[in-house]
Amino acid sequence: MAVVTAAEAESWLIEKIAHRLGVAPAEVSREVFFDELDLDSTEALILAGELENWLGFELSTTTLWYHPTVKDLAAYLAEESAERAAAA
Repeated sequence: MAVVTAAEAESWLIEKIAHRLGVAPAEVSREVFFDELDLDSTEALILAGELENWLGFELSTTTLWYHPTVKDLAAYLAEESAERAAAA
């Protein structure tokens, strides 16, 4: 399993969120809360599913709740990815 860095996760998240919102990636702040980006719960679930496919592991249903910004979520994903790779 490849380890995902925080920078890679941030880039992936910003690209996906920008696409969902129909804006340029530069318009998606890494420090704005997801709910402030007008991502409703359905879109958040879809994003989480795509994220799981990309990462190759499942996320808790509360992951986006406990890591509510791109910056926070990317850091968590990098840490989780490294732990899973080390355990494999």
